[in-house]
Amino acid sequence: MDADEIILERLTFLRNEVAYLKSERDRVRTFKEYVDNIRLRRAVERSLHVAIEACLDIGRRLIALEGFRYPEDNKDVFQVLREEDVVPEGLLPALLDMARFRNLIVHDYARIDDAKVYAILKKHLGDFDEFAKAIVAYLER
Repeated sequence: MDADEIILERLTFLRNEVAYLKSERDRVRTFKEYVDNIRLRRAVERSLHVAIEACLDIGRRLIALEGFRYPEDNKDVFQVLREEDVVPEGLLPALLDMARFRNLIVHDYARIDDAKVYAILKKHLGDFDEFAKAIVAYLER
């Protein structure tokens, strides 16, 4: 399969968002510093949202191009990619967490937990890198 332009564009977009998030992760030293900076909190939340949307866009596009089973919802996008051996089994729980977090940010934004966002920022940005690597590896097959 030739790499689709939309997928490549979204992979670049994802890489840029993750680079920004990593720069903030490395800059902010404490949870208190994070919580006290409303501009930073809003920027990180938005950037995480955009990064997750990029992953979902990539997944939906690949599903459409390959004729895989149509996903029922955002979590199912990642489930389909797992079923088709696009992403490794060990990454699936993190991807499902991404989809749940995206739904929280979009639909239940009044209940966003700063501690959860900070934990994602500090400990889970590598999940985006793993997803991108899996997509690239699949495209190169």
